[in-house]
Amino acid sequence: MLKLKIRQLLLNFNTIVTKIFLKFCYFSLFLFLFSCGSDTVKKENSSESANIEATKSQTKTILFFGDSLTAGYGLEDVNDAFPALIQNKIDSLSLDYTVINSGLSGETTAGGKNRINWVLNQKIDVFVLELGANDGLRGVPLAETRANLQAIIDVVLEKNAATKIILAGMQLPPNMGQDYTEEFKSIFPELAKKNNLALIPFLLEDVGGIAELNQADGIHPTVEGQKNVANNVWAVLESIISLE
Repeated sequence: MLKLKIRQLLLNFNTIVTKIFLKFCYFSLFLFLFSCGSDTVKKENSSESANIEATKSQTKTILFFGDSLTAGYGLEDVNDAFPALIQNKIDSLSLDYTVINSGLSGETTAGGKNRINWVLNQKIDVFVLELGANDGLRGVPLAETRANLQAIIDVVLEKNAATKIILAGMQLPPNMGQDYTEEFKSIFPELAKKNNLALIPFLLEDVGGIAELNQADGIHPTVEGQKNVANNVWAVLESIISLE
């Protein structure tokens, strides 16, 4: 009789242990499946983040490298300078470009050559070179101006041969002398042709020499004048970025 009770107790004990073991197995399986699902979500989130970052990195850059004309000298708001107006135009067309204004008032071609490597620390898709006016107004030897502009072009292309360069043409008032004025004017189309660059024939077309479109100094465009400058730039830039 005692042995029968003991056997019954052992049987009950084994049944309980078996049930506990099965519950433990089911719970372990649940944790495993949940863990896999969590990892999948994490991977999906990571992939999504990577895609977002990749999309951000696809934004292209247009850099305006110039003097006070680019910097927007004399304007109360730098957003009235032509590089900012170009950005507005780009945004209105939903184009994926960011404009950087790297204009420095008083900059010469020699100064530009000295700071170009620092500017090129970032990736640039389109490089708009607007320098030379201060050289001309100071009577810098034309060979020096030409050499400095060529040096800047060389450095940009050495950094990234795929960068599109647009050269902004410039002209001087006649008081500098006819020979100097004419040769200065010819520097820009000649360099553009030599290096196969896009050329803005004259940055200040429909602005230079028009009193109401220039500030009191007669050199720097007013807010209205900057709009015309932006139009001159866009006439060339538009075709360049449409090919990018």
